[in-house]
Amino acid sequence: MDLTPPDFARNMRLIGHSDIGGRGDGLQLMVHRGHAYVAHPWSQGFSIVDLRDPIKPGEVTYVPAPPNTWNIHLQTHDDLLLVINALDLFADVETFASEKTYYTRSVGETLAAGARRRAWTAGMTVYDISQPARPRRIGQLDVDGVGLHRLWYVGGRYAYASALLDGFTDYIFVTIDMADPTRPQLLGRWWLPGMNQAAGETPLAPPGRRWALHHALVHGDTAYACWRDGGLTILDVTDRAAPKLIRHHNWCPPYGGGTHSALPLVDRGLLVVADEAVLDHEEDGRKHTWVFDIREPSNPISIATFPIPGETDYARKPGHFGPHNLHENRPGSFVSDRLVFATWQNAGIRVFDLSDPYRPVETGALVPAAPRRMTDRRPGRPQVIQSADVFVDAQGLVYATDYNAGLEIIEYDG
Repeated sequence: MDLTPPDFARNMRLIGHSDIGGRGDGLQLMVHRGHAYVAHPWSQGFSIVDLRDPIKPGEVTYVPAPPNTWNIHLQTHDDLLLVINALDLFADVETFASEKTYYTRSVGETLAAGARRRAWTAGMTVYDISQPARPRRIGQLDVDGVGLHRLWYVGGRYAYASALLDGFTDYIFVTIDMADPTRPQLLGRWWLPGMNQAAGETPLAPPGRRWALHHALVHGDTAYACWRDGGLTILDVTDRAAPKLIRHHNWCPPYGGGTHSALPLVDRGLLVVADEAVLDHEEDGRKHTWVFDIREPSNPISIATFPIPGETDYARKPGHFGPHNLHENRPGSFVSDRLVFATWQNAGIRVFDLSDPYRPVETGALVPAAPRRMTDRRPGRPQVIQSADVFVDAQGLVYATDYNAGLEIIEYDG
C-alpha cells in the first residue's frame, strides 16, 4: 500500500492508512478485538474497519444513523458497543454555518430560537459486537431534548454521558444504569448552577461563553468532567443517582476556555486537562494542556503546561491549532502514567513524557499530509489536516482520526 508521506514526523512512523470506505471523516475512535470503530461527524453513522493487519486495513462495515441524527461518539467494552444519538447539528447549515455559533453560544438556547419539530433520535443505542464487524442492535435509551454527546463506559453497571435534555441550556452530566444492556436507564444528573432553566435558574455563563459538559472520565467513585468555557469539575459519584460536587475550578477567563478532555493519573496524584482550540488562527486564544496536582481533590493546583508544537508556525496554518483529544488509558488499551498521547489538530498527533510532571517533554510527533478530499461540508473549511482523536492499543500502535483524511496507523519509536 502506498502511503502519502506525512508533513512532519519525529520518533513516529506512518505504517498504515484507511479511507474508511470513502467516508474519511472520523471523530471518536475505539480499537477493539482487531477492529476500529469510527464515529462520523458528517457521514451520519459509524464505520468498523478490520485492522487485524494494521499495515493493510481490510473490510469496512458502515452503519447509518437514523434520519437527522449523528453518531459522533461511541464506546466499546467486551461484547458491547454504545453509540450516542443526537440531532445532527452540523447538518443545520443555516443555524450553525459559523463555528462561532456552535462554540460560543448555548446550544439549547440557539435551537430554542427556532422552534423545530422533533425529527431525530436522541439517546443511546447498544449493540452486541461479539462478532466485531457485525453489530447487532440489542438496546436503546431514549431521552428528550437534543440527545447525548459523549460517553464513558469501561464495563460494570454504569455508563456516564453528557446529555442535552429539554429544559437545560446545554449538555449536563448524567449517569446511565447498564444493569440490563437491553434496557439502559437514565439514573443521575448533575449540572453547573444556572443551566436548569426549566427549574427557573438564570444562566450564569458570560456572553460569548458556552458552559456545556463535553465529557467526564470516571475513576472509581470520582468523575473528572470538562465543561468547555465552564472549566473543570471533580464530582463524587459514589451515589450514581445523586452525584455531588467536590470542586469546580474554572480558568476562563483569563484563558480562552474550551476545556475538553481530562485524563486522571490517580496513582501519581495527577490530572491532565486539555483545552480544545475551536477557532482558526488562535482566534479563541492560545490553548493549553494543563497538568494538575490532585493529591487533594478539593484543591487542584496547576503545576505545568505541555510544550507547544513549534517546528513551524501552526497558528498561521489554516484550520485549528491546539489540543483536542487525549488517549484515555482505557482498560485493555495501552495504559501509562508517564506517556500521554494527544491530537493537536493542524499539528497532528503528539506524544509527551510526563516523568517529571513539572517539566513535560514532547517525545514524538507526526503531522499527516493534507486530506485528498473534503467530507466536512461546512462552508469555507480549509483542506488541511485536523487530527481529531487518538487511541493506542495494548501493543503500542497509535491510531488517529481526522475530520477528512481517514484513519492513520502509526508506530511510536520514542
